[in-house]
Amino acid sequence: MQSLWMLLAALFFASMGVCVKFASSHFNSAELIFYRGLVGVVILAAVARTQRISLATRFAGLHAWRSVVGVASLGAWFYALAHLPLATAMTLNYMSSVWIAAFLVGGALLLGRAQKQGALVLVVMLGFVGVVLMLRPTFDHRQAFAGMVGLLSGLSAAFAYMQVMALTRVGEPETRVVFYFSVGSVLAGGLCTAVIGMSPWIWPSALWLLPIGVLATLGQLCMTRAYGHGATLVVANLQYSGIVFAAIYGILLFGDLIPPMGWAGMGLIVISGIAATVLREQAVPHAPAEEH
Repeated sequence: MQSLWMLLAALFFASMGVCVKFASSHFNSAELIFYRGLVGVVILAAVARTQRISLATRFAGLHAWRSVVGVASLGAWFYALAHLPLATAMTLNYMSSVWIAAFLVGGALLLGRAQKQGALVLVVMLGFVGVVLMLRPTFDHRQAFAGMVGLLSGLSAAFAYMQVMALTRVGEPETRVVFYFSVGSVLAGGLCTAVIGMSPWIWPSALWLLPIGVLATLGQLCMTRAYGHGATLVVANLQYSGIVFAAIYGILLFGDLIPPMGWAGMGLIVISGIAATVLREQAVPHAPAEEH
């Protein structure tokens, strides 16, 4: 049953990507972050009340830093979704596991333990070979910047994940962690929107705003449920089905055309991500859910 919850989470996140792509034709990334967070705050406050989870916290600083890196990742991902093929943007965001492996390799080098990190080095190299294969055939010069932003979304997602791990270690429940991230999204998105300016609500573009928040929150709740009981490794790797869902959406809804070399790059990134997840689970059993 946990596998089904993860598949649903992946489907919800891919569906959210579709909504972001449609909405981004009229709304900027800051506005999308604001509306996503606002819907999430309402839903998660209700969930916390139902679960009798207090939203009071003694770790405001940790939550604030998690929100900073999380919002940075979200903004970069939304920008990539607006300017790249859907599956390409999704894949770059899912590079977070490979970035975490790269951090572990860097830490091992600093501690003089590089000789024991052969598997991680291979995983990192495989992941970035996949990035090169995916970017070269699918990008023109106008998309190059969006590709770099998409890659940075995966990097900042890795930082956000490590912060989630820190919050988990001090005993913060998942619902509270995601709630304060939604609060941070509202504050950051609202502040940036106040500076940049708010777009007028024009139908049908505005119709996509509510589903973005609802689907993101449903995806997170399903992912939390999936990690709730055992089979963590299998469940964690099923998150990559989101790339498959995104590819199907991209072909059917947007007519995305990705050359064979691009598909090969995606495949390498998925393989390296799965391998990185396996190695991470061996190092840190029962790690918390990744967020998107």
